[in-house]
Amino acid sequence: MNKEILKLAIPNILANLSIPMLSLVDIALMGHMDVEGGAYILSIGFGVMIFNFIYWAFGFLRMGITGMTAQEVGRGDVNESYRLLFRGLIIAFAGALLLFVFKDLLLQLSLYLIDSNELVNEQTTTYFDIRIYAAPATLGLYAFIGWFLGKQNATLAMVVTIAVNVLNAFISYYMVTNLAMETEGVAYGTVIAQYTGFLLAVILFLIYYKKELVREAFQCIFELTAIKKFILVNSDILIRTLCLIFTLSFFKVMSAKEGELIGAANILLLEFIAIAAYGIDGFAFAAESITGKYFGAKDKVKLKKAIRYCFYWGFGLGLIYSLTYLIFGRNILEVLTDQAAVINFSMHYILWLVIFPVLSVVPFVWDGVYIGLTSSKAMRNAMLFSTFIIFLPAYYVLADYWGNHGLWLAMILFVLARGISQTILAKKVVYDKLL
Repeated sequence: MNKEILKLAIPNILANLSIPMLSLVDIALMGHMDVEGGAYILSIGFGVMIFNFIYWAFGFLRMGITGMTAQEVGRGDVNESYRLLFRGLIIAFAGALLLFVFKDLLLQLSLYLIDSNELVNEQTTTYFDIRIYAAPATLGLYAFIGWFLGKQNATLAMVVTIAVNVLNAFISYYMVTNLAMETEGVAYGTVIAQYTGFLLAVILFLIYYKKELVREAFQCIFELTAIKKFILVNSDILIRTLCLIFTLSFFKVMSAKEGELIGAANILLLEFIAIAAYGIDGFAFAAESITGKYFGAKDKVKLKKAIRYCFYWGFGLGLIYSLTYLIFGRNILEVLTDQAAVINFSMHYILWLVIFPVLSVVPFVWDGVYIGLTSSKAMRNAMLFSTFIIFLPAYYVLADYWGNHGLWLAMILFVLARGISQTILAKKVVYDKLL
């Protein structure tokens, strides 16, 4: 079982870590600008936040397709697994078209909610106006990566993800340092890399799966019962993801309202959280694939064992992250920026980052299990509770008395609430399903 989990988790961890590494490169490029570095850090942070809100809203393409495809693999229904990919790609391209139609409205609404200064708004607009054109490739990649994971092929998902992010970082670095393109260079790097990655995903799909693809797989793509199930599962995941994006976006916006120094510091510190989250999510992704497969195959013994072992490995990795941040926190900050004021201020809050990785293991791995078993309704309810009953009230109570520490404590309580509520719900929506 350990070997099977690691076979899925290690490629996912490597692939996932390339995502925050890209963000680190972007922020480091802006953090070492000679003039007004804090504003540039904020502009990239807000630009990424806007697209996180937009694209993560389509995260159901990745998560929903993974769990549903894994179950079809367990049942041995090859043709239906292909139909899930085709349905996902149709939704991806339709969603990209809608983003193009409403892009101006999305930008104006985002700038209104951010409510920052003129320079930050200008740089954020520049970033948005370029990066929005990557939408078809970005959403199409969600469908392909989710499908590769559902087919138990984490290696292909890893190859595509790492290729996209390494290319993105290289192009962004070249454009900013050699062509003096600043924010434009970071945005163009993303657009070029996303389309290159989508083309790579199509090529890998044809190489590895063309022989398995038969005419019957193209039939019943629009079968109403299957589409209804796809929509119901993915609508719950959509609500769950929007709550997560709202929480992170709220955190960034409230940080910036306290001043440029606090805003820039929290943007940097959130990169620590991203590194830990994407790494631990490797075991969550493994849980999606392996639990979906064993649930589809009705193998209850291996399913229970897989859930337990994913938690063991997740806690081990979380502990490594916590120790790393405790010992090397300042060193990591010095890589991200050369602004002493931002570094020194950030160090006042480093202990929150030491706590985060271990606490986050529980909700992350449960997310993977719930997605694999398509128990999306319970996952949605746990997130709604944690966001609106715990996080927001905690912020408005604690921030007045404890300032930025109160904001960080509200975030920690949010993570705790997710883990506790999902654990309580697991008896009914996970283990009772096995009876």
